[in-house]
Amino acid sequence: MKFSRAADRTAVPWKNGGGVTREIAAWPPGATGDFGWRVSLAEVAADGPFSAFPGVERVLTMVEGEGMDLALEGIGPRRVDARFVPVRFPGDVPTGCRLLGGPVVNLNVMHRRGPAYGAEVEVVQGDVTIGPPLSGGTVIALPLGPGAVLPRRASTPLEPYDALLFTHSDPGPCDPRDRLRTTGRTAVITLRHP
Repeated sequence: MKFSRAADRTAVPWKNGGGVTREIAAWPPGATGDFGWRVSLAEVAADGPFSAFPGVERVLTMVEGEGMDLALEGIGPRRVDARFVPVRFPGDVPTGCRLLGGPVVNLNVMHRRGPAYGAEVEVVQGDVTIGPPLSGGTVIALPLGPGAVLPRRASTPLEPYDALLFTHSDPGPCDPRDRLRTTGRTAVITLRHP
C-alpha cells in the first residue's frame, strides 16, 4: 500500500489559465503526457476549453462546486451538476466548459483506449474495504471529506483527498486493518494496466 498526502501535491497551472491540476498518480509511475492512465484533482476556476488528449477516455466526477455545462463537439451538450456522479466522455473531443455558479473541483480519471487499459470510478458512503485488485492493476481509495481513518494508521487520520494506492504486486490478502472507516464519501478508482 502506498499513501499519498494531498498536502504534498504540486498545483500545475493549465496552459489556458482556467485552473490548476494536482496529480494523484499515473501509470507508468512518473509518466507525463504519455501515460497509460492518470488520476488527478482539477480545480476549474473559469469558463474555457478543456485540454484535448488524443486516444484517451475521461471519467470526470465533480466533488466540489455548483457544476458546469460541457459542450462536446460532435456529441452535444452535457450538464454536470450533481456531485459524486462519474461522467464518462472522450478526452480527444474538443470540449468547452461553462461554470454554473463559480469554481468547481473535479476528480479526473483518464486512460488510454484499448484492451490494455481501463478505469471504473465509484463513489461510496461509509466504511470501505480496500486492497490489491485480484487480477492486476491498481485500486485507489480517495476520501472526499473529513473524518476518514485507516486503523492500521490510526494515529494518522486521513485528510480529504489523501489517497491510498494498492497495486497487483502488493502481497497477500487484504488486511482487516485496511478497512477505511468513515461516515463520509470515498471515491474508489479501479484501474486496469499491464
